[in-house]
Amino acid sequence: MDQAHTDMIPVLIALAAAIVILAVLVARARRAPMVPMHAHDRRKKRIVVLGGGFAGVYTCAELEKLQRDDFEIILVNKENHFVFQPMLPDVISGQIGMVDVVSPIRRLLPRTELHIREVESIDLEKKTVTTSTGFHPHPHVLDYDHLVLALGTVTDFRGLRGLPEHAFPFKNLSDALNLRNHVIRALEEAAIEQEDHALRKRLLTFVVAGGGFSGVEVCAELNDFVREVGARYRGIDPREIRVVLVHSQDRILPEMNAKLADFAQKILRKRGVELLLNARLQAATGEAAILGDGTVIETHTLVSTVPSSSHPLIEALSIPKARNGRIEVEATLAVKGSDHLWALGDCALVPAPEGGFAPPTAQHATRQATTVARNIVARMHGKPLVPFAFKGLGKLGSLGHQSAVAEVFGVPVSGFMAWFLWRTIYLMKVPGWGRRVKIAASWTLDLFLPAELVQLKLGGSVGVTQEHFEPGQDIFHQGDVGDRVYIILSGKAEVLRDDRPIAALGRGEYFGEMALLQRVTRNATVRCVEPMDVLALPKREFSVLSANLPELRRSFETKSQERAQSD
Repeated sequence: MDQAHTDMIPVLIALAAAIVILAVLVARARRAPMVPMHAHDRRKKRIVVLGGGFAGVYTCAELEKLQRDDFEIILVNKENHFVFQPMLPDVISGQIGMVDVVSPIRRLLPRTELHIREVESIDLEKKTVTTSTGFHPHPHVLDYDHLVLALGTVTDFRGLRGLPEHAFPFKNLSDALNLRNHVIRALEEAAIEQEDHALRKRLLTFVVAGGGFSGVEVCAELNDFVREVGARYRGIDPREIRVVLVHSQDRILPEMNAKLADFAQKILRKRGVELLLNARLQAATGEAAILGDGTVIETHTLVSTVPSSSHPLIEALSIPKARNGRIEVEATLAVKGSDHLWALGDCALVPAPEGGFAPPTAQHATRQATTVARNIVARMHGKPLVPFAFKGLGKLGSLGHQSAVAEVFGVPVSGFMAWFLWRTIYLMKVPGWGRRVKIAASWTLDLFLPAELVQLKLGGSVGVTQEHFEPGQDIFHQGDVGDRVYIILSGKAEVLRDDRPIAALGRGEYFGEMALLQRVTRNATVRCVEPMDVLALPKREFSVLSANLPELRRSFETKSQERAQSD
């Protein structure tokens, strides 16, 4: 081969690579055609779906299968990903990678236009949906021909003192990551805390409220995780760790039969979980969970999987709703009295074919999605609608540590076999083979490798927060390091020096500024005397404000001097 031919080899290789890359790009473009937002053809019917959970995403997926050229699909969701919620508890222990339980919606729904927005309002008369603004605050209004409500439920702590400020919800990926990071931080702090034994006890106490599927699975996974990794800390005796499950009924897992629920209770107790049955969480502070009977469990970690309520947008709509706030629909999933409104999933009260109503589970939501998509297309074409007719395949609940409970076609299964079924069934339901392979690999490696202990501090300063305190609770102690300023929104507190009351504080007053301004430790103890809500301004934010607002700083300094003179 002469030199000229030899010199051509790199060029030919580069040309071949370019052709392959171009072919791949063309194939992708053909597989997932995207329609620019400005290119809407309003001669087409428009179907707008609100909510990106199981109900919303599977509705769009079925509509894509039925889509011709006579309608377009728009999905509005606040995130650009779909969360496979049954596997969220595995994120706590790191058995599954944090992104392995989520799938990009654009990849799942290539022919659906996705709007990453919060829904601000729905106008049923004008048939429009207004969403939140983006980079520029201009109105963003979508008109629709058919509207699908798949907004699910929201965590509702109304009427429960202190829970919005201090309880960890568990509904999405950020909740799971926040809980994981908090638990690791609590273990790290407990491992080096040798002076304050009460603080150490609170750090090593973990409380979960709610004994349904979500609460039991979170509690089981959390218990396995803290006991396994706690043994690796030289400063922690695993016997110090306390995990408590609080449930308002006389047995956990009321959705399962009594025999399986009893099995689950025995397994959890055997693994060290304390079960407080017939007990209801009533209030919370940053240092305790307070039950309805007055029992106080001192803890810095409170997870609440209950209660939940209908989405605020649903509450605001003038459509038929049941007493629990769920939308009343026909068997066809059309909202009662409407020919263009549809509802499904957790936010809808869907008649079950065997009587009663369909439970709010993923298997029912995905089947409802198929029904509603087909009925929308049938209505547009003047064809008869079909009723929702799925009766359910069974129920699955993980208990951690290679154990679970299950009812499959009415047959009860427990222990390892149920755990194997749980993992196999849910693994096959995860969207996409890529995700399935990653999760299967993670689960396999988890059998041989220790639990992951990495703590990811994703955010910076938390900024101004709202906190709740109960009577008798100390906000801070004399001699503590000053770390924030407090502004009282409601309630009362007293100031004590050497356990002697020296002042009273009420609504609109602030305290804690002296230690920050003078850079000294707290010169007094502040104790709550009536249920109290406060705004807490951390040291960093306080320093920024006082440095850039001289009048504000002078106001704080004047008040600090007055308090010093009155002591």
